[in-house]
Amino acid sequence: MSTIDPTARVEDGAVIGEGTSIGPYCIIGRHVVIGSNCKLISHVHITAQTTIGDGCTIYPFVSLGTPPQSLSYRGELTKLQIGADCTIRESVTMNAGTVSGGGITRVGDRGYFMNCSHVGHDCQVGHDVIFATSATLGGHCEIGDFVFIGGLSAVHQFTRVGPQVMVGGVCGVRGDVIPFGLVNGQYASLEGLNIIGMKRRKFTKERLATVRAFYQKLFHGPGIFAERLIEVQPMAAEDPAIAEILTFIGDAKHRALCLPADDGSRH
Repeated sequence: MSTIDPTARVEDGAVIGEGTSIGPYCIIGRHVVIGSNCKLISHVHITAQTTIGDGCTIYPFVSLGTPPQSLSYRGELTKLQIGADCTIRESVTMNAGTVSGGGITRVGDRGYFMNCSHVGHDCQVGHDVIFATSATLGGHCEIGDFVFIGGLSAVHQFTRVGPQVMVGGVCGVRGDVIPFGLVNGQYASLEGLNIIGMKRRKFTKERLATVRAFYQKLFHGPGIFAERLIEVQPMAAEDPAIAEILTFIGDAKHRALCLPADDGSRH
């Protein structure tokens, strides 16, 4: 059965899953749904149409589903969806979506969100991500699976970060980051591939060599980037990771591509 501390306030209409504990001084709104076997340690605030998957642990002073920090917001009831088995540490904030942005902010399973990290309105965050202390997403960002965002780093609104990317600490990410990329610097630039992360995903030496050769040809070959991008298209058949990177580049929406600092060409 679920347990609710007498000092907590759970509004009528809220759904609390089996085995979930609501600690002291938590405030749970009427439209909130919390899955089974979750643990809200204390002083957690959850509002809007927020749903939380099974097995999440939420630490003190977390605020989930609060109104989007957008000038377009007019008080509509919108959504925040958080997956299963997430760890959400102290003072994390995640905002609900805006009507113009689709009305929902999504966070996947098994995320680890360190203290003071922030997920802005209408963001789409994948599975198995790690946000270090004070990592911040502006609105409408798209973050792939297995992404690591370093401490004090900020991702500009409408930016895409592909799967298995590593963002260094104290970075301002202003351009789309290719899958498997490694970015660093005050204004983030592409420094290479996230080889450690790829090894963790069981890439063989042969696959790493193939993807590295593609990366070198695309980002450090002769000529301008646009010409090199055309030249490497046939390499999509050589490895699924190459195909994924090329598809990501082809699906560009709002932001330019994050390029190496020594590449003066433009996407």
